[in-house]
Amino acid sequence: MFGYLQQIWKCRYLWLSLAFIDLRARYRRSILGIGWSLVRPLVFTLVLCVVFQKLFRRHDVWSYAPYLLAGLCCWDYLVTATKQGCQCFFQAEAYIRQCPTPIAIFPLRTALVETIHFLVALVVLVGLSWYVRGFSNLPVLISLIPSLVLFFGIAWALAILAGFANVYFQDTQHLCDVGFQLLFYATPIVYYPGDLGDGMIAYLFCHCNPINPFMHLIREPIVYGNFPTLANYGKAFAVLFVFGSLAGFLCSRLQRRLIFQL
Repeated sequence: MFGYLQQIWKCRYLWLSLAFIDLRARYRRSILGIGWSLVRPLVFTLVLCVVFQKLFRRHDVWSYAPYLLAGLCCWDYLVTATKQGCQCFFQAEAYIRQCPTPIAIFPLRTALVETIHFLVALVVLVGLSWYVRGFSNLPVLISLIPSLVLFFGIAWALAILAGFANVYFQDTQHLCDVGFQLLFYATPIVYYPGDLGDGMIAYLFCHCNPINPFMHLIREPIVYGNFPTLANYGKAFAVLFVFGSLAGFLCSRLQRRLIFQL
């Protein structure tokens, strides 16, 4: 594994250049540029805050808005990295045929682009949190560093898994659309975990959901001004270990066979 990572690092100029090309091509001649990545979560947050205030008579809109925006930013990051990862090997077919590089650099390219979008979204989220709650969470923002490492790792692993799955079964991207739509409502993004009560549904949605620990790593320091607990880090690392191990196994077994499927 360490040898494989060293090979990836030796190719850093390649995947950094590919990520830069993707960003430049996506926002070429765009007025807002990378700001377009913030439009959906910001508009969705605004609409839901208005709807929840009118329909459910919530009076804590200003405390709800950072909570909702944090959930949407995390969700969009992981979902977009997975969906874009479905096409990463097909997009890089020419490179794969010509260069004997580690196959994992092409999902890495996808994860890196989405990480840049995620960092921009976090800046907006922190600004909203400061506007609503003040600067009391400044000391705990240092905890975002290990959290971002874990986030990047799971985004990379999901992109790898989605890429391999889509090569061998090209309906994977369509299944992701349906599956993530269902998972969205099974994840505490637009609602608080306490809204579900203490039944089996609450246990499945809040404790068995693999995305939920990563949500806590962002919400605790930014929204609530607290350090994430060791349990939160432990759960997130366990999820990353499972998905990362599976991704590494596929890379080692299918590195040379993948070209025959493209």
